[in-house]
Amino acid sequence: MEKGSLYGVGVGPGDKELITVKAVNVLKMADIIALPNAKSGNNKAYDIIKEHIKDKEIIYIDMPMVKDKQELEKSHKTGAEIIRKYLDMGKNVAFATLGDVSIYSTYMYIHRIITSYGYNTIIIPGVTSFSASAARLNISLCDGDTPLVIIPANYKDNKELLSLNAAKVLMKSGSKIGQVKKEIEELGLTANTYMVENCGMEQEKVYYDFSQVKEKTSYFSLIIVKEENK
Repeated sequence: MEKGSLYGVGVGPGDKELITVKAVNVLKMADIIALPNAKSGNNKAYDIIKEHIKDKEIIYIDMPMVKDKQELEKSHKTGAEIIRKYLDMGKNVAFATLGDVSIYSTYMYIHRIITSYGYNTIIIPGVTSFSASAARLNISLCDGDTPLVIIPANYKDNKELLSLNAAKVLMKSGSKIGQVKKEIEELGLTANTYMVENCGMEQEKVYYDFSQVKEKTSYFSLIIVKEENK
């Protein structure tokens, strides 16, 4: 029996109209739809794709939001084994993930495991949260020869990277928004900083004045620091 293929499908940042035609076609083609298990019962990826996957079998893969490497590795291997069983039955599996699959996506850990097992794996790119946020703000991310630096704000101190002569994007800022805001203020960057919370989702908030950002924000809070006001 021919084995199935695994597709990692980026479904965009939240707005249902930002899912690509290719992503929709892959979801419709797939035999099985895999989604990250949202223990809160609120699955953003499902909300985006649900109209395209009617009558499809859905499996939920546990993807804990922790930093413990052993726990993460165990979870990724368990998820890969669940998917592997379907691939061995000749079924194509589409794993839907927010934004773009190649940008800080936990799916990629499973993707690499499945690839190492010798299965066919395909990545379907999606609209990134920082592209959508820049569009929502009606600004460019970078111009001319300006570099763009992408920072996972909840993992480290950001002051060194924020000091670079570049446009900066800070992703996953919610849990450390107080520290990030202080670092931006200390570097004198507040006037050039913008934020979009829950871009394309319900409860979306747009901040042109970064000084108005509160000390508690959503996990889906993205900050853009421009070189200068443009």
